[in-house]
Amino acid sequence: MKKYNFNAGPSMLPREVIENTAKQCLDFQGSGLSLMEISHRAKNFQPVVDETVALMKELLQIPEGYSVIFLGGGASLEFCMIPYNFLIKKAAYLNTGVWAKKAIKEAKLFGEVVEVASSADANYTFIPKGWSCPDDVDYLHITTNNTIYGTEIRKELDVNVPMIADMSSDIMSRPVDVSKYQCIYGGAQKNLSMAGVTFVIVKDDALGKAPREIPTMLDYRTHVDKGSMFNTPPVVPIYCMLENLRWIKANGGVEAMDKLARQRAEIVYGEIDRNKLFRGTVAEEDRSLMNICFVMNDEYKELEKDFFDFATERGMVGIKGHRSVGGFRASCYNAQTIEGVNALVACMKEFEAKN
Repeated sequence: MKKYNFNAGPSMLPREVIENTAKQCLDFQGSGLSLMEISHRAKNFQPVVDETVALMKELLQIPEGYSVIFLGGGASLEFCMIPYNFLIKKAAYLNTGVWAKKAIKEAKLFGEVVEVASSADANYTFIPKGWSCPDDVDYLHITTNNTIYGTEIRKELDVNVPMIADMSSDIMSRPVDVSKYQCIYGGAQKNLSMAGVTFVIVKDDALGKAPREIPTMLDYRTHVDKGSMFNTPPVVPIYCMLENLRWIKANGGVEAMDKLARQRAEIVYGEIDRNKLFRGTVAEEDRSLMNICFVMNDEYKELEKDFFDFATERGMVGIKGHRSVGGFRASCYNAQTIEGVNALVACMKEFEAKN
């Protein structure tokens, strides 16, 4: 039976990316050594890093004056590194979910934090509107896509302060005006690569201004200066990222990924809204194109496990919703196909017909 991967992360990757990375794990560029065992300082690995950085800059049209670095620790470590490097006196945070809340917790260790708005009281079912950002903050931090709750900020906000964004789960799914940000970061295990590498896009002239001594490994300047080679980087995940960026470019770049994301979402949300058994969980204008969350309508709540089992038997993998929301979550990152979402919709229709 064919499997359709809707996992929220680590998530689906294009098959050719997996196969090409696997080949290099057996024999890296004909060297007779595995990608998993070569030195990160080997002459044939530096071009991998260089091309990966170049493709990130090309695909996102990153302007001059920004560096791209690759780290470990996931976005969760960046929650600490961001205020360590950028918080001077006061920072503003938009609270749109679990990951934003965790970022706020870390920032409070370094200075004053202003929570400009929150949708926590409504279980993060919408992106707050009508709020204002103080002009005297060092930066505004946002989480562009909220994997657990299924909300997304899909266009740049208009504020008068530097912005910092956690784009772990929607980077490379749409064009981004990088010039509006002081820093963009994220774990790679959604749209970029396998788990194990973190990307950071940072404005060079924003570094070195924090009024504190920063531990060497937590100072972005360390990694910018050493080209992500201060310590041993995650070699295999960086190579996997390279293959994935090549795939994105070959398939039309971020503009094409954006178009495909909208097509997938229209298919699945269309069925959620049509089907008598289901309903979406978030405000329609804030629906994520990456993580489509839905539940059974109240009168059919008792069918939740039955539908999960029904869909699983038909090859749907990873559609169980996060425990904070319940129900179901169909994660539709770049590698997800129209065939995959059509298969899910067919499941929903068939289950409706039986009930």
